[in-house]
Amino acid sequence: MLGVLAFGDSITNGGGELQWGVALQSWALWTARALGLPYTPYATDGASVRTVLDAQIPAFEAQAAVPDGPFDLGCLYIGTNDVRAFDWDPFAYEAGLGEALTWLGSRCERTLTATIPLDLGRPRAGAKVADANAIIERRARETGTLVVDLARFGGRDVLMADHVHPTAFGQIAIAERVLDVLQRQGMTVEVRPSTLIYYETTRSGRLRGDLTYAYRHLKVSTRAAWDRLRVAGTDRARSGT
Repeated sequence: MLGVLAFGDSITNGGGELQWGVALQSWALWTARALGLPYTPYATDGASVRTVLDAQIPAFEAQAAVPDGPFDLGCLYIGTNDVRAFDWDPFAYEAGLGEALTWLGSRCERTLTATIPLDLGRPRAGAKVADANAIIERRARETGTLVVDLARFGGRDVLMADHVHPTAFGQIAIAERVLDVLQRQGMTVEVRPSTLIYYETTRSGRLRGDLTYAYRHLKVSTRAAWDRLRVAGTDRARSGT
């Protein structure tokens, strides 16, 4: 067995600001560390399900020493960029997700995906997220893929002000949920990610962090409101009202 193989977007790619000195690492990397397994990542920032099929999987097939596996665990978390796009196509997403999960399942003993937080983005992606989650759960059942429920995932400490990207602690929190699912399926968890980090907070540091978060949240929310007004104006112009 070759360890953990991961595909997806920036959430799985990881990287970003420290949080109380804790590095922002991918939830999939934390999962591999917790399982004591090698990690092979192919996730890229800004990816959609088409990116996985058209770029990430071909890159793996061209570069991997053993492209047929088998891997202990295959991870695919994709859909955040698909569902936030103006041209969201649930039928194309479902077809692409099914194809990717089937491909992954042919090379991995277990495969795993996750649902998308309902309070996604600013402006919010809205009802489309629930539709995407229904697709994820349906395709997961059809392909025998494990699902981690992130629909209610959120909060100041685990998500950045854009309500899309996990913080360093958020990546660890996702990994802990993943490990709970895997442990119930019989996989051995060697160590919990939350025990691998050490940090200390200070009153001044917490205040500075809260002010920075509030500023960024206001900036994101203001931009989102402006985007909504601009779209509404475009729609009115097209309808002639």
